[in-house]
Amino acid sequence: MAPKVLISDKLSEAAVQIFRDRGIEVDFQPDLGKDKDKLAKVIGQYDGLAIRSATKVTEKILAAATNLKVIGRAGIGVDNVDREAASKQGVIVMNTPFGNMITTAEHAIAMMFAVARQIPEASASTHAGKWEKSRFMGVELTGKTLGVIGAGNIGGIVCDRARGLKMKVIAYDPFLAQEKADKMGVEKVELEDILKRSDFITLHVPLTDQTRNILSRDALEKTKKGVRIINCARGGLVDEAALADLLKSGHVAGAAFDVFAQEPATENPLFNLPNVVCTPHLGAATTEAQENVALQVAEQMSNYLLTGAVENALNMPSVTAEEAKVMGPWIKLADHLGAFIGQMTDEPVQAINILYDGVVSDMNLAALNCSVIAGIMKRANPDVNMVSAPVIAAERGIKISTTNQAKSGAFDGYVKVTVVTAKRERSVAGTVFSDGKPRFIQIKGINIDAEVGAHMLYTTNEDIPGIIGTLGKTMGENDVNIANFTLGRKEAQGEAIALLYVDAPVPDPVVKQLESTGMFGQVKSLRFDVA
Repeated sequence: MAPKVLISDKLSEAAVQIFRDRGIEVDFQPDLGKDKDKLAKVIGQYDGLAIRSATKVTEKILAAATNLKVIGRAGIGVDNVDREAASKQGVIVMNTPFGNMITTAEHAIAMMFAVARQIPEASASTHAGKWEKSRFMGVELTGKTLGVIGAGNIGGIVCDRARGLKMKVIAYDPFLAQEKADKMGVEKVELEDILKRSDFITLHVPLTDQTRNILSRDALEKTKKGVRIINCARGGLVDEAALADLLKSGHVAGAAFDVFAQEPATENPLFNLPNVVCTPHLGAATTEAQENVALQVAEQMSNYLLTGAVENALNMPSVTAEEAKVMGPWIKLADHLGAFIGQMTDEPVQAINILYDGVVSDMNLAALNCSVIAGIMKRANPDVNMVSAPVIAAERGIKISTTNQAKSGAFDGYVKVTVVTAKRERSVAGTVFSDGKPRFIQIKGINIDAEVGAHMLYTTNEDIPGIIGTLGKTMGENDVNIANFTLGRKEAQGEAIALLYVDAPVPDPVVKQLESTGMFGQVKSLRFDVA
């Protein structure tokens, strides 16, 4: 059955057509997002939900979205999506951070020009029939110092444009490497330097607990007298009341804001102050940007629903379409390894340690980690997936550690998973052969070569005669057909294991019959998702 997507906000017809061309069923209802109750009634039918900013994806909506796998936001901000609730429910949340980068950066530059030359006020005055040349004395941008808070995608474009205007650019960004700063032609500084040295300050960071009120009253009071502040990023980054006070006192010469702490902003401390330019969140509002983000979200959602590629996800590691082709079997292996240990472990898990060896160590390990964790947790929660599993693990205080190393054995690459509980450690390793099929290669330190089947039986025993006969006879007597039979042992007459790949689940009475023989230390019926 083809995946089904609901578009509940306005998206271009070209974006809608992308879904259709990819074989995805589309229900285009651009005004549905305004009706929460109606949305809640129908959302359970869909695999994907494409939105802009009008649709509010609340916990209530998500609770009704029983089949939902992905939410795609055509734009950057996802304040209208309850990401925590989505993650717990295993729903991927994507945005489109690149479709409107240039547009937003250009708006910041335009706002900087506007406040430097008092263009809006001068325009209003001239329209009113006045000719007040002496009133609107502006400043040049050339030679001025621009302080950029956040030098990522959009901030980086602003830096580039500002250098083209012959401005001196200094940047504060904890994630900006010195090598990258040198390549961009900007001076990497601390926030205190931005405050002391900048003639203009522009913000380009998301709103987080760390960035909220990054320009607080205290920070604003430390700025250079005559500074001008531009915010085209997110409301809440600047203490607007404090900024209004400093504008009135003359310490701050001007401000240009496209975003506000409360939106829609019908009133604000910055409104109607001299040399304050305000626009109604227009950063991404160009024809080109709106079309770009719509097309991008349609492509991203289609790729995920059809191929498993995860792009620009906010609540799980991204996996490109190219990575998905190569990593698909390894992600499946990671799930199988986790599922094996999860089904074997009855006590609470304290830690999960994952070793990546050889070719797999150069892959997207964050995505593989998610698959391992999901596999482990499926026994307790069958609905868990790569999105929700890490959230649940964190809530339970499970420590996750990874190690990657160069090829160290006979295999080009392998993955080893070790789970730690209060009572024991349990490990299993596997690899992917050239045929793309995952294999178990080690259990409890015992080497083995076992194909993974949907239904399997695992046993431990001492290496004594009669084990194979007992297993075969018992399966035959109970009409359980064995597709494959793999044995392994540490040493002659030492600890041994067996893995039987069977055509159907091994019934509990058969497990108990094997246990009653006294020949086995452990007998476990296992189930793996091999689809």
